[in-house]
Amino acid sequence: MRITDIRTQIVDCFRTNWVFVFVETDAGLTGVGEGTLEYKEQALAGAVAHIRAALLGQDPTTIEKHRHDLYRDAYWRGGPVLMSAISAVDMALWDLLGQSLDVPVYQLLGGKCRDRVRIYVNGWFAGARTPREFADKAKETVARGITAMKWDPFGKAYLDLTPRDLHQALACVAAVRDAVGDEVDLLIEGHGRFNVPNAIRVARELAAFKPLFFEEPVPPDNLEALAEVRAQSPVAIAAGERLYTRHDFWRLIELKAADYLQPDISHAGGLTELKKIAALADTACLPFAPHNPSGPVANAATLQLAASVPQFSLLEIMVSDVAWRREICDEQLQLQDGCLLIPDKPGLGIHIDEIACARHPYQPHSLRHYTGALTDIRPPETRAYF
Repeated sequence: MRITDIRTQIVDCFRTNWVFVFVETDAGLTGVGEGTLEYKEQALAGAVAHIRAALLGQDPTTIEKHRHDLYRDAYWRGGPVLMSAISAVDMALWDLLGQSLDVPVYQLLGGKCRDRVRIYVNGWFAGARTPREFADKAKETVARGITAMKWDPFGKAYLDLTPRDLHQALACVAAVRDAVGDEVDLLIEGHGRFNVPNAIRVARELAAFKPLFFEEPVPPDNLEALAEVRAQSPVAIAAGERLYTRHDFWRLIELKAADYLQPDISHAGGLTELKKIAALADTACLPFAPHNPSGPVANAATLQLAASVPQFSLLEIMVSDVAWRREICDEQLQLQDGCLLIPDKPGLGIHIDEIACARHPYQPHSLRHYTGALTDIRPPETRAYF
C-alpha cells in the first residue's frame, strides 16, 4: 500500500473552521485526520502541502517513522502550524492502518482499558450574559445527564482584573454552583488571561466553589509563571492546550506547573505523540485530560486514545455544534451516565462527506476572548449532536 495523495478541506463551523486532511492510497482506502487550528487555517493547509510532497509514494503504515522524519526534516521544530499539520496526517495514517486491518485504532494502541470516558462540556453557556442566564443554561445542561461543565466567566479581562470584574465573575460562578449543586464538577477556564498576582488572587477566590480545576490561568509562554501560580493556588491547575510536543510537556511536568495535562490531539502531534505524553503523565502520577473543542475527527481520534490510556481522566467536548455537523459526517456518539461510549468501528470509526463539506466553505473568523463576545460561541441554529 502506497500514498497517492494528501488533500485538505476547510469547513466553516461558526466559531472557527474545521481543517480535515485526507490521505489516499493505491489500495482504495482513504484515512482522515483533523488539524483544526483556529484563525490559522490557511497556514495549516500550506504546511500540509509540504507534507504531501514528502509522503507521496510512501508506505502509510510506517507511522512512527513518518512522524519522526516530518518533525526532524522541518528543521524549524515545533509550533502550532507544523505540529497541527503533523497531527492531522498522523491521525489519518492511524485511520488507514485500522481500516486495512479491520480493527479500531485503540486495538493498535495497546487495546481497550475502558469502554467509555467521562466528559465535561464546553459551549453550554452560548448566549448567556448574566449570572441568572448562566444558571438557567447550566440547569438545562445537567438535565441532559452531564456531570461536568467548563466555562470562562471573566469577560474581556486581560492581565489585570478590576474589583468589579472579579465580583461579576464570582457571581457567575456562584450562580452556576447554586443551580447545579455539589454533585456536578465545575471547571473554570482562564484562556491565559492573567498576570501572576491576579491569577493567584482569582484562584484563591474560586476555592470557595470547589472547582475541579482552574485552566490556563496565565499566558502559555512562561511555564515558570504558571508554576508560581500553581504553587500558591488552593485549587488544581490545568494546562497544555498550547503546548505542542512531549518535550514541552516534560518541561511542564519538571516545573510542577500543572495538576492536569491537556494536550490537544489536533496540535500536539496526533495519536503518536499524545500516547507518549500520556506515558509522561502516568510516570508523574498526573491525570491526563486532553483539550478537545474541535470537530468530529479530532473527537473520534481522542476517543480512541481514551480507550487505550489507563490514567485518562476526562474528555472535553462541545455540548452542541452547527446544524450541519450531522450532515458532514456519520459520527454516532452515545452518552450514558455522563460518559461517551468508545466506538468499535475500524480505524477512527468516522467518515467525512466531502460533498456536504463543500456546501460550507471557509469563512474568516476572529478571536472573541478579549472583545466581550466570548459567549457568542454558537449560532442561533445550534444543534445537539450526541
